[in-house]
Amino acid sequence: MFKINQPVRIYLFALLLLPLLTNAKDLPVSNESRLLSDSYEDYLLEMMSGGPGKDGIPSVDKPQFWTVREANTFLDDKDIVFGVYHNGVAKAYPQRIMVWHEIVNDTVGGKPLSISYCPLTATAIGFERGSTELGVSGNLINSNMVMYDRETDSLWPQIAAVAIDGAYQGKSLAEHRVFWTSWARWKQRHPDTQVLSDQTGHIRNYQRDPYGDYNPLKGYYLKSSPTMFPVMHSSSGLAQKSTILGFRTANSAVAVKMQTLRIDKVVQVTQDDVVYIIIYDQGLDTGWVYQSNTTLDIDVSQIPFEKTGPNAEVLNKLPAINAFKAMWFAWKAYYPKTQLY
Repeated sequence: MFKINQPVRIYLFALLLLPLLTNAKDLPVSNESRLLSDSYEDYLLEMMSGGPGKDGIPSVDKPQFWTVREANTFLDDKDIVFGVYHNGVAKAYPQRIMVWHEIVNDTVGGKPLSISYCPLTATAIGFERGSTELGVSGNLINSNMVMYDRETDSLWPQIAAVAIDGAYQGKSLAEHRVFWTSWARWKQRHPDTQVLSDQTGHIRNYQRDPYGDYNPLKGYYLKSSPTMFPVMHSSSGLAQKSTILGFRTANSAVAVKMQTLRIDKVVQVTQDDVVYIIIYDQGLDTGWVYQSNTTLDIDVSQIPFEKTGPNAEVLNKLPAINAFKAMWFAWKAYYPKTQLY
């Protein structure tokens, strides 16, 4: 009988293991854990089909782009876009296109990113994707889309951004800021922006939103309209589809009413002896979140907002935390103990 000696066995085993190790490095994951309110098992039990199967909502994997001038023939100033800025490059992804695809696998300023949008929860979040891509699994948890990565098939609820199943279970995706704003606001801040075009490789009616409309507001997006799928934790204290700005860490989750932020300009929240400073950006109608050891005396009227955000010495020294807008019911479903301000 032919025998394989020990060194050869080790070599062959290494060859078999190498693809697994390579795949495990393809998708960048965050070193910091994120808060989960329920177990992986509970999330998987609550996961349900949203209708279309895996990739039934097709991601855009070879995006084409318009100039601002070209985009102006497609977009009205009040139309919603999801803006991304990195390394001197600005891109905008129209909501009217994203609603049909939910994920665009792109590269912005040299960084491979997946730009994701869930119309049922009004959440737009960017993720670093390395050499792989994210796709739409066709499943929902808390009415929020569940993504999968095309290297390991791990499942990632978009809002939680933590794998609940597969090789990456328990790992957190590395996020990149996406700005939910209007076309007029984005092109004012980024006049050289590129804009995702309707040349997606798929035939869709990009003049029609199957859920309703944001310009003017109607259909599913109205605060008074019902949600479509069950959630794990119910919400109260605010209309279900009210817009909040949310952020989460390993230990806590915070939601700030957008209307409160617009009025107060600065909201400072203390959680577990950490102060989170939320600065209102009127230009993009959004907020920037910073972590501090103490509260600060800040006058937003004296802070210039540039392409990279608020430019103030006191803020530039602080760690920034990713934040994104969401419908209140969806945020509360993932983070039932969240603090609302």
